[in-house]
Amino acid sequence: MLKNKEKNIIGVFDSGLGGLNILKHFLKDLPQYDYLYLADTARVPYGNHSQETIYHYTLEAVDFLFKQGVRLIILACNTASSQALRRLQKEYLINNYPDRRILGVIIPLAEEVSRSKRIGVIGTRATINSQAYNLEIKKINNQAKIISNSTPLLVPLIEEWPVSKDIIHKILKKYLKPLKEKRVQELILGCTHYPFLLKDIRKIMGSHCQVFDPGHIISIKLKNYLQRHPEFQTENSKEGKLQFYISDESEKFTKLGSKFLGQTIKDYKIAKL
Repeated sequence: MLKNKEKNIIGVFDSGLGGLNILKHFLKDLPQYDYLYLADTARVPYGNHSQETIYHYTLEAVDFLFKQGVRLIILACNTASSQALRRLQKEYLINNYPDRRILGVIIPLAEEVSRSKRIGVIGTRATINSQAYNLEIKKINNQAKIISNSTPLLVPLIEEWPVSKDIIHKILKKYLKPLKEKRVQELILGCTHYPFLLKDIRKIMGSHCQVFDPGHIISIKLKNYLQRHPEFQTENSKEGKLQFYISDESEKFTKLGSKFLGQTIKDYKIAKL
């Protein structure tokens, strides 16, 4: 367990609001932990940037979180997980914080769907172009057929909510059509914003395709990880504390963010990244 009563804080990072969908499940399944959520609202979205830029932005974010006392970080951002995670683990952590950890969201989701024959993935251009999900799924099931499609308009539309349901429906139908035509059996929502449209996506894909809620899966995987790594567990039995940081002033963060989180976000602090 903890040494010298050191406090464990779990950091959750996303470029914007989508990671709140993940945090919502953490608060439900692991309420005893302290959480620090960081959104890089000044530079969202990450999906259209180069790999080097995404790595640089993500590095600044995790460095900030570690300096706040966080010991375990979840990159609740598919783009950051696909473009920056491995390099951060192999270079940054080893040289700066060898006793701390950074985890992503791609492997947990890949593990969940890897038994199927036809698997669909939607995400930002950076996530889809990285082939990160393809690589992780193929490690487990080399026979799986993976159909991917980038959906670049979804994040900006969700961030600008409310948007006409007709517009959302038309865009979703266009993006999901190639996956429906290939009759995928399971669909990965490769962006933490997309659960905001989970009901719409499930309706369009139909009953033959299982569409997972990423937050639910990642929360279960985190719980299992903590059981295997007691050095990151907490001895607190009471509900933990919750803090929010954003990199730029944003009225949208409290309003739309509260809908993502399922509870009111009253205040936040500004992170200088």
